[in-house]
Amino acid sequence: MAEWSIALVLKTRVSKGTVSSNLTSSAMKIMAIDYGSKRVGVASTDDAGEFAIPRAVLPNDEKLLQTILDSIQKFKVERVVVGESKNYSGEANEIMKETNIFADKLRENGIDVVFHPEVLTTMEAKQIQGQNDMTDASAAALILKSYLERK
Repeated sequence: MAEWSIALVLKTRVSKGTVSSNLTSSAMKIMAIDYGSKRVGVASTDDAGEFAIPRAVLPNDEKLLQTILDSIQKFKVERVVVGESKNYSGEANEIMKETNIFADKLRENGIDVVFHPEVLTTMEAKQIQGQNDMTDASAAALILKSYLERK
């Protein structure tokens, strides 16, 4: 992920400095991941921790983990929020098994990983901007926006 790309910027509805008890005026940089079996959407906060910005859509291949780890280091990300996908009964979807394995690999590399519920974020991203190459990244931005608003 040499350069970040921007498709949709989502501003949180909370005041600066109140996003989280962990975030101050020198806000923590947070990355969000919308994990899929074929593609993985990536978003992050801006430097102030106020905006959720879609950054990239990556192929889910053998390079994925290293690409994410390189981006975490390059952009000084301190926490990764991973979308927790459940069905309407509240049970983990099929993709959650793979998602948990990926999250564990990040943790093994010293990354602070938290799960955050996500429901139909890809569909919501499509409704906002239409289907395009950055839809999965926009879904990740919606996960991150929700996470920031709840902290």
